[in-house]
Amino acid sequence: MAVDDQEENGTFPTPRRNGHFVGHDDAEKTILDAWNSKRMHHAWLLCGPRGVGKATLAYRMARFVLSGGNEQGGGLFGDAPEGLHVDPENPVFRRIAGGGHGDLKVIERQYDEKKKRLQGEITVDSVRTVGNFMSKTAAEGGWRIVIVDAADELNRNAANAILKVLEEPPANAMMILVAHQPGKLLPTIRSRCRRLNLGVLEDHQVIDLLGRYCPDLDLDDRDALSGLAEGSIGRALQLHDVGGLEFYTEMVRLLAALPDADVLAQHKFAERFSPADRDAAFATVTDLLHWWLGRLIRFAATGQAPREVITGELPAMQRMAAAQPLDQWIEVWEKISELMSATRGLHLDRKQALLNAFFMLEETMRN
Repeated sequence: MAVDDQEENGTFPTPRRNGHFVGHDDAEKTILDAWNSKRMHHAWLLCGPRGVGKATLAYRMARFVLSGGNEQGGGLFGDAPEGLHVDPENPVFRRIAGGGHGDLKVIERQYDEKKKRLQGEITVDSVRTVGNFMSKTAAEGGWRIVIVDAADELNRNAANAILKVLEEPPANAMMILVAHQPGKLLPTIRSRCRRLNLGVLEDHQVIDLLGRYCPDLDLDDRDALSGLAEGSIGRALQLHDVGGLEFYTEMVRLLAALPDADVLAQHKFAERFSPADRDAAFATVTDLLHWWLGRLIRFAATGQAPREVITGELPAMQRMAAAQPLDQWIEVWEKISELMSATRGLHLDRKQALLNAFFMLEETMRN
């Protein structure tokens, strides 16, 4: 199936297959200027929040460089290219999308067959061959490129192995590091990379992208998801995939009823996350609760009303903020955060954890 077909069918393409890129014109121009001036750095560090397009840009760079950088120029008249776009029908695009380009190596967390999940970090075993790969002559006579997604997931030994390559970069070889939290990287790695910071997307950009990837979503739902995602199309799509907007709507309805708790409704809501196969759903709802309480605390501290994602949540925040001083809400936020973290980490009773969280909030409002 072609990439264009994926997008028409409403399936969100992975960064490797995604030819659509918006919202970071300055970053793209910086890369293009470096290419056109023949000063392409051997290492790039793409930083920013999760889901804003860092990995998509990394693959966009790789396609552009591995196709000779002349998709939109450099033809008969030697015109400089005006963008990084490579046509999805280009053989380089197709081979990278299929994971079969000999001059591109991707380093990422590996799947643990025993635990049936991705490893928590990138280990040194995954990066042992990077130096040898980059030092070889390119199979197609151009560049050799390594993408590390994400570099802040490298363990210590893996990071040191990457650093060794960066200290002695081969000619016509490039490393592109994606980092959600660049502060976790070794300072020596950061110092050897040219850094590009990608900010969050505008709401209208997230809404437009949701319309592109999820065409059956109506405008109100796209607008609400953009509010929950706070500029991250990746987060918006993840929330849509697991029903996050529905969870959020029900959760806020229960919070808005406090301190007069609807115990039956709370039990029905919490029961949805009990089954063993509901890991992703439980992680989503706990993250949403943590996010909502964080906004409540900011509102209580500053008096600045947050954007109302769904109708009724602002009055609920106003009542809760007026019920107790700020320090009380910070304390209960910390307790609930610890409870949810322990529940996920130790596989405790999810339903009971959510019911306990609602009870803590109810008691805080009553005291």
